[in-house]
Amino acid sequence: MTNRYAKKNLASSFIATRNIHSGTIPDPYTGAILPPIYQTATYALDEIEQHKGYTYSRVSNPGVTMLENRLAGIEDALGAICFATGMAATTTLLLTFLSKDDHLICSDVVYGGTVRLIEQLLNKYGIHASFVDASDPNKVKQAIKKNTKLILIETPANPTLKLNNISKISKIAQEHKIPIAVDNTFLTASIQQPLRLGADIVLYSTTKYIDGHNATVGGALISNNSKMLEDFDFNRKTVGSIQSPFNAWLILQGVKTLDLRMKQHSENAIQVASFLENHKKVSQIFYPGLKSFPQYDLAQEQHMGGYHGGMLCFEVNGGMDKAIEVMNKVTLCTLAESLGSVETLITHPATMTHKPIEPSVRQKIGISDGLIRLSVGLEHYKDIINDLNQALK
Repeated sequence: MTNRYAKKNLASSFIATRNIHSGTIPDPYTGAILPPIYQTATYALDEIEQHKGYTYSRVSNPGVTMLENRLAGIEDALGAICFATGMAATTTLLLTFLSKDDHLICSDVVYGGTVRLIEQLLNKYGIHASFVDASDPNKVKQAIKKNTKLILIETPANPTLKLNNISKISKIAQEHKIPIAVDNTFLTASIQQPLRLGADIVLYSTTKYIDGHNATVGGALISNNSKMLEDFDFNRKTVGSIQSPFNAWLILQGVKTLDLRMKQHSENAIQVASFLENHKKVSQIFYPGLKSFPQYDLAQEQHMGGYHGGMLCFEVNGGMDKAIEVMNKVTLCTLAESLGSVETLITHPATMTHKPIEPSVRQKIGISDGLIRLSVGLEHYKDIINDLNQALK
């Protein structure tokens, strides 16, 4: 744990094994299988400027380092930096690359909090962004300016599931020597590996599938570039946005089952999506695993193992009023503003996750007032279908 950016010797080439073993060993003092929680603010020095790798928990913490090593091991990456929230990770990413008069290219369909950060905060400091339909790589290329310093894409996009071709956009970024970051929160490395597809940075809200149990909030930036990792680390220390020791410990436990969970989420989601696709009261359904999905071929190429995650969205006949009626009538599904947990969560993006986006812009990018986002959980898929069916009636 003393060399935070050293590539780890992985026990296996399989993610299922790395989810469990990367970054941790049995406690050398007691033999405990689970690592201790280092719930401390500060650390004793041996002498002036001599310590055991830690000085103050705003800078680093052994438990957080173990989580970082675990996440880096899963991605087969050089290192990871963990944050208190996903938005803390996003903020650090943008502040690391962007200064006054710099330009950002961002995919047009992203989490509403990312839009709020860019348009209502960073714009005040002279940082400007172009929100581009990144499903067409040529539009990303056309949007590049002399002062473009970062490309940020989210794929599958929240909430419409629109895909962006990571390999093609990464090649464009490399040609122009612009770093590219991919928000991989919806799929995780179990299904999609942006670094292998050419990306420089992977962004996560660990709150979602990586934790998987609605127990913590957190974020992470993962990369093979040591300079980027050092900059993320410095900015996190300066701002004070490190992950907490207890949350890091909880995430270390949750991530052990990530591969199993993502496969079951995917299997449940295709069953639910197929049901909704054939329901007479559903006007549209978007799930990358359906052959009717507009980018089905790209999903087959970019997503691994024939899995496409647990997220889907759909519209019911009757628009917003009927959509809200459905969401208010579910009993098994939980109406909530998150995703990626073992429980099935149902969300109304227009009034919840994407409310910060102007209504006209929401409509333009496919987030209608009647759109319903569903995070399909790990309950038996027939129970999820039965709940949706009774709500649709």
